[in-house]
This record gives sequence, structure tokens and C-alpha cells, in this order.
Amino acid sequence: MAKVKTKFFCKECGYESSGWMGKCPSCNSWNSLVEETIEPEIKGRGSWLQAEGKGIRGEVQALRELAASEDEVRVKSGNPELDRVLGGGFVRASLILVGGDPGIGKSTLLLQVSSSLSQQGEDVLYVSGEESAQQIRMRADRLQLDPGEIKLMTTTNFEAIADEIKASKVDFMVVDSIQTIYSSELTSAPGSVSQVRETTAGLLRLAKNWGVTIILLGHVTKEGAIAGPRILEHMVDTVLYFEGETSQNLRILRCVKNRFGNTDELGIFEMQEQGLVPVANPSLAMLAGRPVAVPGTAVSSLIEGTRPILIEIQALLSPSHYQQATRMSQGFDRLRLGMIMAIIEKHLKRDLSGFDCYLNVVGGLRVRETACDLAVAAAIFSSLEEKSLPEQMLVLGELGLSGEIRSVSFPEKRVQEAERLGWKKIILPASAEERVSQLNLGKDVHVFYAGLLEEALDLLFAK
Repeated sequence: MAKVKTKFFCKECGYESSGWMGKCPSCNSWNSLVEETIEPEIKGRGSWLQAEGKGIRGEVQALRELAASEDEVRVKSGNPELDRVLGGGFVRASLILVGGDPGIGKSTLLLQVSSSLSQQGEDVLYVSGEESAQQIRMRADRLQLDPGEIKLMTTTNFEAIADEIKASKVDFMVVDSIQTIYSSELTSAPGSVSQVRETTAGLLRLAKNWGVTIILLGHVTKEGAIAGPRILEHMVDTVLYFEGETSQNLRILRCVKNRFGNTDELGIFEMQEQGLVPVANPSLAMLAGRPVAVPGTAVSSLIEGTRPILIEIQALLSPSHYQQATRMSQGFDRLRLGMIMAIIEKHLKRDLSGFDCYLNVVGGLRVRETACDLAVAAAIFSSLEEKSLPEQMLVLGELGLSGEIRSVSFPEKRVQEAERLGWKKIILPASAEERVSQLNLGKDVHVFYAGLLEEALDLLFAK
């Protein structure tokens, strides 16, 4: 009898090792290596590995002969926010991975999308390995969805799914979730590294060979990453992440990988009784309920993908009762917060060592760019001095260590969005004057330019 060969795989990143190690050398995760049996290679081991299908494989063709306009290959989902994140809609024969915390709305959104696609005449197959067909119908009734011609399949067997795709030749397929799918040709348990990797590879071949668009739902770990090896994200065409708290109504869908559009694009939804509803104006949603004439708040602007979004930044300074003051932030890099406070201490001659600082970006967004540095400094200074910023004031600028205000990306887009929402006063870096001065702004919109932190604060808090 042949000796059974085994290898150790990291559950987090897919790293392979011939022996067990306590710490993965690739992702530095502890106790993440698990032992799995290596399957022998068998020719023609399964129909899902064959190169058959309606796609073109193994042929050499000139690139110019395959040219096609983007409009011909995009399919609208019926949800404008999802279409924005995808880059204009679904691309035929693509493999899409959607991840998010339990209960955040992944299944709800994809059932809504399935209903919309079915009404457009697309042949949709919904595969569930976690719910029964009756439970899915109950959810559709609760969301008041038109089931249309959606086909339901409750199975976790990969070969059964592959046979159904080849027999019915569907246009779209939703798999809920990839961690429940297994191939009978592998002896490892469902959800293991081998099963997730091999079944995803099989679905990728089916998508390309048969021209079906496949959407995978993926569980996430407590650290926020999609469970399973990182190779899963490398294999698919598009990766979408759901963000937000289940206790709040707003949900954020972020694109972190897209072979057919912009990455870092963002869509905002609101959870209502009828499911996830697109938020047409995210800036108003983020500023809803904002207090007026209250110290410690400032409004700035983010660029998410191609869209500017106005956000509120809140800062609270209170006397510290400990030997080392606390620095805490929500939605903003804590190390960068410490740097901005050091700049204030150095150039404004203010001692902040005796104050605890708490910073919050309202709405659950995460600030990943430096254009909000000046707004953070203004909010901190406002809380320190107990003075509120002027009403309808937008603050933009990156802070340098010498106290200078550096340029920001796309200042024109940010200014136009602020004007559209009725903001009358805007502080910008001096380097943005040439670009913004070419805009045709209203007479009641006043733009101020500052080159140093001291100049900006004089404009904000002048008597």
C-alpha cells in the first residue's frame, strides 16, 4: 500500500510546509498550520477539470480581433451603488468574491440582485449550502422581492453544481458560501484550505469555459479578513468587502480588487425593511444630525474611488488623570493622530501632554488619505480652546512636520461637491489655488488659501 503523503497548510495565507511549525513564516500567524492529505494526480480526475465548454480555450488569436466595447460586456445589477463599485456592472464570465461579517447583509443584497437580474431576463441560479430552499423563499417574501425565474439549489457538493451549470447553462450563479462547498475527489473536510482552493479553482474554470458570472460569498475572520487562504483573493476577478456595524443602518461596500474597474471604489447602503437600499447622497447621510456651533467638530472631504464624500471629524480633549495621556481614534490612524498633535505642540506652542485625546470619524468611514490632516488639527484645537468653527466651513489639507499645509488630490472635485451641498466657506492649501480658481463657483462661495497651520487657524478662529 502506497504511503499517504501529507503537507501542512496555513489556514490564513495558504503557505505550504512539509512539517508543522508554531508560527507561519509567511503571515506570522500562530497555530494556523493544519495537516492535510495530498491527493495523487489522476488524469481526467473530474469533469470539472476538463477544457470543455462554450468558451474559447487553447487557441491563439489576435488581440485586435477580440476588441469589444465595455458597454457590450457589462450587465447592470439593478442597484446603482453596486454597479458603481463594480465599475459599471457585472462582466460576463467573471468570478466575484463578497466578504463581510455575519448578519451584515451579504445574502440579502445578493438575493435582491438575483431578483433584479431575473427580471431583466437573465438565467440565475442561487446555490445555498447554509439555508434550505424554504428559508430562502421566506427571506424573499420578507423583502417583498419578485422571485421571477430564479432557480434554487441547496447543495454543498461541487460536482452537482458543475453538472447543473453544464446542463442548464445559466448566466449568473450565487454561491452562499464558498466555505461550505466541497469536492468528493478530496478527502479533506469542507472549509479546509485544500477544499476552498480546489473548489474555487473549479468554479473559476466553469466561469471562463461556460461564460457564467459567479458570485461567491465568503466568511470573515475576527480580524476582518476573508476566511481561508489568501490565494482565494488572488484567484478571483473582483473582491468586495462589506463594512459597518450590524447595530447601525448604514452599510459600506468597498472594492479592494477589480480587474475590470477602479479599486477602492465605495458604495453606501441603508438597511431597511425591504433590504439594502442605495444611499443616493452619501455626504448628506454622513452629516445628518451634525451639531452646529459645538467645539471639537470639523468637516472635511474624502475621495473614495472617483467620488468625493463630506465627513465630520470630532475631537475631544479632556484633562488626563494618568501619568501617560491616552490617544484613541476611531476611523483614523492613531499614529498619525500622535504626529498631528506633535505638530500642534511644536508650532502653536501648546502643551497637550496633560490631555487625553479621543478622535472619531462619524459614520463608520475610515480615513485612508492625508487630506483630512488639517481638519483633525482644527477639531483638536477647537476642543482645546472651547471655540467652534464657523458654520458651513470645509477644511482640507495635509500637514507637514514643519507646519506647512501640503496639496491634496482632486481639490476641484471636493470643492464642487461642497458647493453642491451648500457649503459657503472652504479652506484649501495654497498650492491648490491655480486649479480651483479656474472653477466657475457661485458668488457666495468663499475659498481661502493657507500655506501654514498658523494661517489656517487664524482664518478659522479669527474674531
